Amino acid sequence: MYRNSRGRPGVVLAAAAVAQFVVALDMSVVNVALPSIRSSLGFAPLDLSWVVHVYALTFGGFLLLGGRACDLYGRRRMFALGLILFGLCSLAGGLAQEPWQLIAARAGQGLGAAAAAPAALAMLTVTFVEGPRRVRALGVWSAVNAAGGALGVLAGGLLTEHAGWRWVMWVNLPVVAVALALVPAGVPAETSPARRERLDALGAVLVTGGIGLLVLGVVRTETLGWTAPTTWSTLAAAAVLLAVFAYVETRVAAPLLRLGLLRSRWVTGANVLVFLAAAGQFTAFYFVSLYMQQVLGMGAAATGIAFLPFSLGLVAGTVVATRLTARRTPRASLVPGALLAAGGLAWFALISPDGGFLTDVLGPSLVTSVGAGLVLAPVAAAATTGVAPHEAGTAGGLMNSSRQLGGCVGLAALATVAAHRTGTATGPAALNDGYALGLALAAGVFVLAAAVAVAVLPRTRTTTPAPRLTAPADNRLEGTPS
Repeated sequence: MYRNSRGRPGVVLAAAAVAQFVVALDMSVVNVALPSIRSSLGFAPLDLSWVVHVYALTFGGFLLLGGRACDLYGRRRMFALGLILFGLCSLAGGLAQEPWQLIAARAGQGLGAAAAAPAALAMLTVTFVEGPRRVRALGVWSAVNAAGGALGVLAGGLLTEHAGWRWVMWVNLPVVAVALALVPAGVPAETSPARRERLDALGAVLVTGGIGLLVLGVVRTETLGWTAPTTWSTLAAAAVLLAVFAYVETRVAAPLLRLGLLRSRWVTGANVLVFLAAAGQFTAFYFVSLYMQQVLGMGAAATGIAFLPFSLGLVAGTVVATRLTARRTPRASLVPGALLAAGGLAWFALISPDGGFLTDVLGPSLVTSVGAGLVLAPVAAAATTGVAPHEAGTAGGLMNSSRQLGGCVGLAALATVAAHRTGTATGPAALNDGYALGLALAAGVFVLAAAVAVAVLPRTRTTTPAPRLTAPADNRLEGTPS
């Protein structure tokens, strides 16, 4: 059987948190640098967005495969391999001389993140037994994850303005080095199981292709629109592949994703909730950043600095949520957090073309970020409640997939609505109207997330996970006592 021995929980938490920080950082760190990248490498205008999209495409598309690989081949091994690939591709991206080289490097970063992210969450789930200590560990992980996304805007702005765009890639290298140094210091190695299941190759191809096409179809709506035949055919192909995947998973002996896992209200509810929360959060980042730059006329570095209160609010929210969830169920934090985030975004929707940072950004940033922190911290605990250790990687991959898809689909949908409101106008007033509408709709998404938490998540922690009938008796993992 897999055995977790000689592990040091504090080191495991540090390694997982550092890795998640750099994965989240790269979701936003290049955004502010895009104009400099375009002029330096000669990107065509329509190709430039792929510097951002290809990372989301490969990261989201391979997460379930990465999570299952953690369960089969070892969390520590996949964690280290994912980080090494991520670091090498960060180095290559900073050295890129042609557009295709940077896009290929960003795709490689996504692949590395798809292995490291579910491995990090699985290491925490197995190392810290279910209860207050796991809640606190996942609270730290969630706070670092949220802070990485928010600080990416700050880092991208400062690095681009003062060091050059290549440093938005190279900044990952010391962070990856720290995470890798922590692996031998206290992350336990698992012994190989006496009987290892085969990887569900057909399921892996179907789900990776299906999620990849779904992300591709959604991100291309930026240029093609939702009604284009190419969009609908891509999304239809994604739906077919995912439907066939669901059918195949009920027929194979060792599925990539055991569908019985979704019978847990904790798992299903948490994944729906994180999908919605990510849609609202990613949208807020996008519209508020554009508002500050294109309506208020703030520079890249100033915009990054203006996100600091948002980062602090996220950390404060996760601290409060961790204490609440340690004593009660995740619902106690998820419901008020989602409603508070909705209130903050509704406040954001009152932005004015004649406003400023102090009057239109600071207050709503603090309210929204504290609410988002109250949601993001306990949702990871909810998504792993009642999950057997041998499926920790799968659960981690599933939750990260839901987060990626939620952010991608939500942002594309709300950005389309905002663009429709703006029309062909380019003045600050018209742009302000579009951004305000997008932020108001994001508030509605968080209200829906609160409704899901109330309706789906159990009121108590008591769970009865569906048995895995096909699992061999020797294929269980044992976590280190925490």
